[in-house]
Amino acid sequence: MLLPGDPARVLRVADFLDEWKEIAFNREFRTITGTYRGMPVTVTSTGIGGASAAIAVEELAACGVRTMIRIGSAGAVQPGIAIGDLIIAQGAVREDGASRMYVPEAYPAVASPRLTMALEDACRKLSVPWHSGLVRSHDSFYIDEEAALMAQWNRKGVLGSDMETAALLTVARLRGVEAAAILNNVVLYEGDVKEGVGEYVDETTAAAEGEKREIKVALEALYHSCDESAL
Repeated sequence: MLLPGDPARVLRVADFLDEWKEIAFNREFRTITGTYRGMPVTVTSTGIGGASAAIAVEELAACGVRTMIRIGSAGAVQPGIAIGDLIIAQGAVREDGASRMYVPEAYPAVASPRLTMALEDACRKLSVPWHSGLVRSHDSFYIDEEAALMAQWNRKGVLGSDMETAALLTVARLRGVEAAAILNNVVLYEGDVKEGVGEYVDETTAAAEGEKREIKVALEALYHSCDESAL
């Protein structure tokens, strides 16, 4: 299944499906089911931040979901990542609070190698710009020390910064669920977060094109790698 953050992005995923129907929408959690190239697919939004993402993972795992791919957005932590480039998370720095409620920080947030390789293969086949490595998940865009933290993680080779991947990967691993994340870069390194998010809303921008690419990549990765019964 696919996990966007934004409930509106669920409907944009629907544009790529053969057929679909909405089955639930409460608060930030919107769910549709449909098919992609004949493959059953479920899409659920997780809202903003690790806390709501963890709730979504818990409840979906309880429903029997065993394969999850986050399709989210991120800000670049390296200068060579353009707006609309895709970032595949091999693992995540756990600066969020939600994952730390489950296990100590020494426990790694690691993506499924199988799903990560499927995402990388799909990027190659579709010839989209992509980067693969570590990301950082945190709980606020606007803390006073954000610039210093970004500079620190830049020096450590972290590629992008988001709010949900660490919680997703941690909770999924604890619940026996395969999980991965692909992120659309919407803010340049050392760029203005408010400006980047504003441009993302404009469907004609490079960021909006990046979202379309990440949806296609994630669907293709599922199609070529996953057991239909677990989607």
